[in-house]
Amino acid sequence: MIRKVIGKNIPVHIAIIMDGNGRWAKSKNMPRTYGHSQGSNNLEKVCSEADKLGVKYVTVYAFSTENWNRPTEEVEALMNLLRKFLKDSIKKAKKNNMRVRIIGNREQLDKDIRDSINTLEEATKDLSGLSLQIALNYGSRDEMVRAMKNVINKIENKVISIEDINEDLIEKHLDTEGIPNPDLLIRTSGEQRLSNFLLWQLAYSEFYFTDKHWPEFGKKDLIEAIEHYNNRDRRFGKI
Repeated sequence: MIRKVIGKNIPVHIAIIMDGNGRWAKSKNMPRTYGHSQGSNNLEKVCSEADKLGVKYVTVYAFSTENWNRPTEEVEALMNLLRKFLKDSIKKAKKNNMRVRIIGNREQLDKDIRDSINTLEEATKDLSGLSLQIALNYGSRDEMVRAMKNVINKIENKVISIEDINEDLIEKHLDTEGIPNPDLLIRTSGEQRLSNFLLWQLAYSEFYFTDKHWPEFGKKDLIEAIEHYNNRDRRFGKI
C-alpha cells in the first residue's frame, strides 16, 4: 500500500538535517535537552519507516563542528546524550538489522566516545539492512580540508601523482567513501540552508524543507518528502 501511495521511485539515500529539537521543546515549556532526547528517540522510528519503504541509506546531521559554540551546559548535555545513544544503538541496530557508521572528525571527541563509536561500528558492520550514517563533529568544509591533506600527503610520499587527482579520487578521501550520494535531502523546522552539511555529496540532490520540528517528523511526513522527490523532473544538467 505504501509503495502505491508514493510511486515507484524510492530514493536510495536520504540525508536529513534534524533541526528544531530545542524549539520544539520550548513550545512545550520543556528544556532544550528534552527536545534533543526526543529527537534522538525519533531517529530510530524514522529509520525504521525508511527501511520499510525500501530506502537503503540514511545520513543524519547530529552534531556539527559549529555546535561547539553552543552554551557549555548544552554541549555537555548533548555529549552525555551521545554517550547513551551510542551504547543503546548496538542493541537497537541489531534488532533492526541496521549498520551504523559515524562520519566527521573524531579527534575532538572524548576517548570514551571514540571507543564507543568503534565498538558500535564493529558490532554492526556485517548487518545487511538499512545503513545509517551519523554525522558527529562534522562539517563539510572540514571534511574537504582533511581529504585534501590526505591527498597531498600521498602526493608527497609518491603514492599518487597530481595527474591522478579527479572527482573519483576526491570522493574516495571523503568521510562518505563507498556510500552513494544522497538522492534527497530533508531539513526540518523551516530552515532552508545546508549549514555546512555534505556540500560535495548534495551537488545533485533534491531538497525538501518542512516546518515540522524533528521530534514530530513521522511516517506521513517522510512519505510526503518522497512524494515531493517523485514529482521532481530530475534533468541532471540537461536543458
